[in-house]
Amino acid sequence: MVAGLGSTWWRYLLLFFAVAASWAGVPVIGTAGLGAAAVAASQQKLQLTAVIVVAVVAGEAGGLGGYAIGRRWGRRLLERPGRHQAGREKMMQRGERLYARWGWLAVFFTPAIVSGTAKMPPYRFAVWNLLDSLGWTVSVAASAYGLGRLATGHHTGHDIAILAVGLGAGIIVAVAAARRRRGRAARRLGAAADGAPEGSS
Repeated sequence: MVAGLGSTWWRYLLLFFAVAASWAGVPVIGTAGLGAAAVAASQQKLQLTAVIVVAVVAGEAGGLGGYAIGRRWGRRLLERPGRHQAGREKMMQRGERLYARWGWLAVFFTPAIVSGTAKMPPYRFAVWNLLDSLGWTVSVAASAYGLGRLATGHHTGHDIAILAVGLGAGIIVAVAAARRRRGRAARRLGAAADGAPEGSS
């Protein structure tokens, strides 16, 4: 029998904080926590639907928190003197270049604090961060759940379908990002060609 929320609420709470912290700027912990929760769901210790809902909400909450910090104190934090100042400044420079080149797509590849520091409009960030959280959650959770089921000898069509959904979500996000990047590159080349002096090659 699938465990109910009443007996496992603390696991969902840990998942929420792990994912929120990751989206606020702490690396790795969110993916590890979500993968572990999805594998637990594959063994009927948690509910997959609840894992996905908690992770999506946590990703949005953590992202908004990181964005708010970046918008108010981001540049001051990133440029403060210290041992890792050079690394923080490089991260900020890379983030600003990504926003200049990719626009909203940079939300998918930069920490939320960089989005805030770059002054991305808050409502736009909230929408794209939510979509990013949803895509990431479905991809990681469904893939980990499906692999967990297959590894323990469950090969039903339902299990394989969930694994396919997870892998498909990851592929869709990657393809969309690649197409968006190529499209922006093509527009930049076209604009440069239109502005080139007559007779130039």
